Amino acid sequence: MFQHSQISPESLRSKIHSGKVRFGGNKKLKIFGLLSCRSGKRMKKENRVFFTDEKEALQNNYRPCGHCMKEEYKRWKSNLF
Repeated sequence: MFQHSQISPESLRSKIHSGKVRFGGNKKLKIFGLLSCRSGKRMKKENRVFFTDEKEALQNNYRPCGHCMKEEYKRWKSNLF
């Protein structure tokens, strides 16, 4: 996990294109989702963090986004994670 404010735009683009970054999250709300999520795109840069995979986000106590990850969110809510 790393914060958006700690990485250059060029480095971030490189990590996204290489597949090293697949999910984004909100560090205040502890929610993560797809990089294409409308809700995630609206968050402030200083609150945004990035994850390599879903497992990393869950290990850091983030929950799935209810908008872009509906099935994962339902499982999380039902304590199936």
